[in-house]
Amino acid sequence: MTTIGLIGSGNIGTAIAKQAVAQGYDVVLSNSRGPETLADIVAELGDRARAATAQEAAEAGEVVVVTIPFHAVDQVPVEPLAGKVVIDTNNYYFERDGHDAAIDAGEDSPSERLAAHLPASKVVKAFNAIQAAHIVDAAKPTGDPARRAIPIAGDDAAAKQVVTGLVDSFGFDVVDAGPLVEGRRFDRDKPAYGAEVGADATRELVAQG
Repeated sequence: MTTIGLIGSGNIGTAIAKQAVAQGYDVVLSNSRGPETLADIVAELGDRARAATAQEAAEAGEVVVVTIPFHAVDQVPVEPLAGKVVIDTNNYYFERDGHDAAIDAGEDSPSERLAAHLPASKVVKAFNAIQAAHIVDAAKPTGDPARRAIPIAGDDAAAKQVVTGLVDSFGFDVVDAGPLVEGRRFDRDKPAYGAEVGADATRELVAQG
């Protein structure tokens, strides 16, 4: 994998892009306002970054990060993401997104909703339970006793291996919560959401979710 596409370039998307470039990946950023609005961040990131439309970012990325408000998931391009690993960072904030009856009732979750929208993609939930700034500021080398963990969930084992390698390169351990449905265990307001702890403690918090 050499290129990461980003659909959404807010705080989380920008932080992931920074870490990706630092680790030698190329990034293609997009947002809802158009490539020209990303000139400053592309200039900051340097030659490994370029701006594009969401469609182009989806086509270019070998792995694609969807990092947009939950209410906009139905706008994510479908066809160019078929067969690809898609990392979902989304959280459901009813204050921003409006109420969703199925999620409010515990019958659905943000990542499962995205997976339903992208039936031919391999969706892995990750980076939703960490503050955006910490993706850059809290990174630690392998073996550092202060290294934090990031929980992930997904239905495809090979896709989770790809995401685990990416998270590890970014400076974090990984706790695999299991299939995508178990991603609910580290959604907003769950014990593991926002926890600034290592792998063992993260595993315990995920189990409590």
